[in-house]
Amino acid sequence: MLPLTIVLCYAVPVLAGGPPSRYGVDAPELAHLGPYAVGIRTMHLVQHGQIDVLAADAAKGSAPRVDRALTVELWYPARPAAAAARVVYTASLPSEPPAPAAHFSIPGIAVRDAPPAGMDHPLVIVSHGYSNDPDAMTWLTENLASKGYVVAAIAHDDPPITDRTRSAQPMMRRPLDIAFVAQSLQRTLADDHLVDPSRTALVGYSMGGYGVLTAAGATLDPEGGAIKRVPGNLMLPFARGGALSGSLLVKGLRAVVAISPAGAGTLASWGTDGLRAISAPLLLIAGDDDRTVDYKTGARAIFDAASGAHRYLLTFKGGGHAMGLNPVPDAMRNKLWNQDWFEDPVWRKDRINAINAHFITAFLDLYVKGDAKRAAYLDVPLAESAAGVWPAAIPPPAYDAFSPGTGDITVWKGFQRNHASGLEFLQASAGSTP
Repeated sequence: MLPLTIVLCYAVPVLAGGPPSRYGVDAPELAHLGPYAVGIRTMHLVQHGQIDVLAADAAKGSAPRVDRALTVELWYPARPAAAAARVVYTASLPSEPPAPAAHFSIPGIAVRDAPPAGMDHPLVIVSHGYSNDPDAMTWLTENLASKGYVVAAIAHDDPPITDRTRSAQPMMRRPLDIAFVAQSLQRTLADDHLVDPSRTALVGYSMGGYGVLTAAGATLDPEGGAIKRVPGNLMLPFARGGALSGSLLVKGLRAVVAISPAGAGTLASWGTDGLRAISAPLLLIAGDDDRTVDYKTGARAIFDAASGAHRYLLTFKGGGHAMGLNPVPDAMRNKLWNQDWFEDPVWRKDRINAINAHFITAFLDLYVKGDAKRAAYLDVPLAESAAGVWPAAIPPPAYDAFSPGTGDITVWKGFQRNHASGLEFLQASAGSTP
């Protein structure tokens, strides 16, 4: 029988309770935090005179106009005082009916309202999934801020996902919210020289993936699912060829990341013509066993159709839909529904996040910051990660050495020996089809 102390070590994850933006020893090279400390502040934006789609009269094709208030959490490179307290995030997600919302907390590395460091950083707009919360994505938001990005995560104030009769709101509001927040922050934060508005990127998870793809230029099909889900043809002016279609677009866009994106498949929001209209470089991330939005008709089909963009597709073999949130907080482990917001049935979540942070960093550094050296992390020698080898004739300098990805060493650059399995990475240039 094992001693009690050893049993406890196996029962509790080594990094339990730590900030999700800080990764462990098996993380790929670019996942680790950057050189900056991180600040956070909360912003409140108001978009006047917006259609209240949930109060629409479908028969008349009309709806009242209201002011839409949005909260935005802003992470940025900072210079906090040495003894400044680090933030603890608190949020909630819908529980399985009829239970009330489940509340949780997450430790962070950011310091609230810390003085900013540096000037004219790239701006990254982050859009969460249906009924999610920005504080559940700190694995990425804090991490990117430590690397010199200003990261603005929108709280979209969705109706509960448990009430699908109200799904018209996120279908209509996602791209509108993203475009409005991007335009607002590009102006106000540039005035203070905190961001360079000409270097903007979008990151979206699930419903946020639908939003960022649309805001990146994927034109909505007038006969597609997104348009039809909004009553009274209220979204039709925003469809391809519509008078308001241009209002969905984000200017200064350098790159787009869509994680487990919704909008394709049975929704058929854009069609091939719509997806072909994306021109910004695109990184898609998905599990090939996604039971929520479907992989083949979702991320894989988007990759094939978005031929106007240089694009990448990172696939987790056997992975599901839960690719975009932090590891499960302790308070959410009591019910499988609550845990499944965060965790994948097959993959370790901290492992998913570390791999994603590695590739997202390489992708944004290359296309937003213009760091040509990052291309080597994306130009993998073999599409299947498990096929990579590190020949015995070329011993690594240490057990945990990162692969250089050169010559006869075909382990993906930035990964460690025996820690690059279960992944596929595809690439296609603009104008080509796989």
